[in-house]
Amino acid sequence: MGLLDNKVAVITGAGSGMAKASTKIFVREGAKVVAADISGAEKDTAAEVGEGVFPVHCDVTNEADVEAAIQAALDEFGRVDAVLNVAGIGGPQPIHELTMDDFDKTMNVNLRGVLLGMKYGIRAMLGSGGGAIINWSSVGGLNASTFGTATYSASKAGVIAVTKAAAVEYGAKSIRVNAICPGFILTEIMGAAGREHFPEMFEKAALGRAGEPPEVAEVAAFLASDRASFVTGAIIPVDGGWSARLA
Repeated sequence: MGLLDNKVAVITGAGSGMAKASTKIFVREGAKVVAADISGAEKDTAAEVGEGVFPVHCDVTNEADVEAAIQAALDEFGRVDAVLNVAGIGGPQPIHELTMDDFDKTMNVNLRGVLLGMKYGIRAMLGSGGGAIINWSSVGGLNASTFGTATYSASKAGVIAVTKAAAVEYGAKSIRVNAICPGFILTEIMGAAGREHFPEMFEKAALGRAGEPPEVAEVAAFLASDRASFVTGAIIPVDGGWSARLA
């Protein structure tokens, strides 16, 4: 038996990185997955994983797209038990060089996208007796850095705030809402650039290394499972001890 047998999940950003890893692990554990992404790579993820994955084009800043992704889960699989709001963007920019276009883009993807996923995920769960929402924040939402990440950090701190608010608002409806705060993870985008430009990010982790996408996805699978039935409103660093250091 799998950890997620008979559960249905919607995962945004599923064309790559931690969301793609989550899709693989959720299917391994017995779930059906709607793999949503803006890039078209969601189809590649579905082809790679095979049976149990339904790919959907989704721009998380577009409300109609997010609603359609949740509806696809209802239409294809009959219910929604988990929503993983993984899709996000980064990009360093010092405050004195910040443009409002960049600010709006980051907030729209990282915070608006999460709120929309929560909105339509919660609507579906209210009709089926509850479920679990796992939002992707970041250690950047917990602490600051010198890399010009003020807007990114603000968006990810916002994710933490809305996670706690939703956990309190919907706990009585058997909807659990938690957030994961990944540290430096070797996704397709971050891996090579990180090794070259930010070696200190590896060294700061208590484990002395970066993480791999499946290591974060395994935590998400637990949070979506019935084994986490008393876990809600939790903000969980998955960072190899990065955020535990004083300096």
